[in-house]
Amino acid sequence: MKTAVMKAIGKIELEEREIPQPKEGEVLIKIGYVGICGSDVHYFETGAIGDFVVKPPFVLGHEAAGTVVALGEGVDSLKIGDRVAMEPGKTCGHCEFCRTGRYNLCPDVQFFATPPYDGVFQEYVAYDASMCFRLPDNVSLMEGALIEPLAVGFHAANQGGAHIGQKAVVFGSGCIGLMCLLALKAEGVTEVYVVDVIDKRLEKAMELGAAGVINSSKEDAVERIMELAGGYGVDLAIDTAGADVTINQGIRMVKPGGTIVCVGYSRSGKVTLDMSVALNKEITFRTVFRYRHIYPMAIAAVSSGLINLRNVVTDTFTLDEIQEAMMKSVNDKVNIVKAVIEVAGE
Repeated sequence: MKTAVMKAIGKIELEEREIPQPKEGEVLIKIGYVGICGSDVHYFETGAIGDFVVKPPFVLGHEAAGTVVALGEGVDSLKIGDRVAMEPGKTCGHCEFCRTGRYNLCPDVQFFATPPYDGVFQEYVAYDASMCFRLPDNVSLMEGALIEPLAVGFHAANQGGAHIGQKAVVFGSGCIGLMCLLALKAEGVTEVYVVDVIDKRLEKAMELGAAGVINSSKEDAVERIMELAGGYGVDLAIDTAGADVTINQGIRMVKPGGTIVCVGYSRSGKVTLDMSVALNKEITFRTVFRYRHIYPMAIAAVSSGLINLRNVVTDTFTLDEIQEAMMKSVNDKVNIVKAVIEVAGE
């Protein structure tokens, strides 16, 4: 099978590898689509994210969907021909966090494309059947690949206690910011505003249903949100930018008693907060690490028509174009909101 292998920082080449055989409890999946995540771009560009360091050769890619083509021993939850989205983290199942349902916090998780575990920029993968979720007929494989980032958006909304009647602001209109927007709207948040500094991305946010957008390089975002939200501010702020400036803007934008959910990682790993304002407002801070128990609800939201994932995608490449796709994702962040790799298509 064709496999896109990262040979060095900034360099991916295709090579032939053996098609894996499914073990007990696994299925063999023919990959249809794989999304290019910001983490893939960061590993490609710098070779590391925090303590996770790529040691080439390495395979990137973790947002995937495909078709079951073979079953390992003991698999009865799926059949050949099923189209599935793959939740990319296989956990130990027996630690404190797994046993209490917080499996996304498992210290021994094996997560696609997180060193040392290879990802799925390749034609086939053998994977645990329990982490493969069947897609309804009206959900495409391309949409199936985007269930992974949508799960992040839903987990962020859930961490913030999102519900009907609220007003919210999302900082950042890259893929994850847009997924937060879609999740908030699906959970009934009445007005969702989006803040960014890139007009093209803000245009995409409006296309996907934002109540309003603010380019914070051109106007005072806090002042504008306070006007739009009736003077007291919003109930909930979700930060996907991971910057001091955006989180502190969020502190000023939320109502007293409001909530801020931090999703994005800062470049340094640290932020400086205006704690006096946060204390005076009795703000609740929540954080997000991936997601848990989200895939079924995310798939249902897409299947029911609550969420349109197709319009999030701005660029499609083939597996043969993987080097070009990654280079463009690094160098054209203004125009590429979300790119996907078409491996076998539908």
